[in-house]
Amino acid sequence: MISKSKIRFIKSLDKKRYRQETGLFLAEGNKLVSDLLPYFECESLFAKPEWIASRGKITAKEIVEVSEEEIERAGLLKKTRDVIGIFVQPKMVLEKETLSDELSLILDGIQDPGNAGTIIRIADWFGIKNVICSPDTVDIYNPKTIQATMGSIARVKVFYAELVQLLAELEHIPVYGTFLEGNNMYTENLGSTGFIVMGNEGNGIRNELKNRIHHRIHIPGFPSGGETSESLNVAVATAVVCAEFRRRQVYSVQ
Repeated sequence: MISKSKIRFIKSLDKKRYRQETGLFLAEGNKLVSDLLPYFECESLFAKPEWIASRGKITAKEIVEVSEEEIERAGLLKKTRDVIGIFVQPKMVLEKETLSDELSLILDGIQDPGNAGTIIRIADWFGIKNVICSPDTVDIYNPKTIQATMGSIARVKVFYAELVQLLAELEHIPVYGTFLEGNNMYTENLGSTGFIVMGNEGNGIRNELKNRIHHRIHIPGFPSGGETSESLNVAVATAVVCAEFRRRQVYSVQ
């Protein structure tokens, strides 16, 4: 049985303030919680008896059996299936010395939780292990963001940093930025390492960061010069850009 105070606590993790104070985050649903359990320390697990029985050994500080009605009342989703997990936010240390050998994503002021979570999922798909966010990017531990990662948050490391300062320190690493007035991505030389900067949904990459970008690239519409939409959703654009970088790497197309 789950107490009213526990339900209030679960729901409080929808707010950034309480996530920061407790160092915890919330995940809901069978697949997501199952994906996160091997990677994150689990503070509390609230689940239906049949889900607990099907899992075998579960590593969690607290395991509470709940009814379907209780889990529906406690969850944030319209329909929470079987289990809610409360996990400890890991302490991440950005190893700057390794970044020159990798392809990493930089998120500059991304505001939508769904976009941020989808970008984490895209990074996971394309083998990008580090995502570095500006301080004003949405909290990666927002429940909507966690949900949108579909478990990829377990394999992708997410950091927050002052981006202008970071790129000044790592000026030897190539920096690619997406711009509407950039050069055609398909005719540019794209390396297998470096930073790919994706800007805010409405304003793009902030002015202070533009001077740190070595290669301004653009995803051209089709047909060339034809009438098309003004821009792509940032998560969609990230997928297109990452796919091209990896295509060049795999097929050595320059």
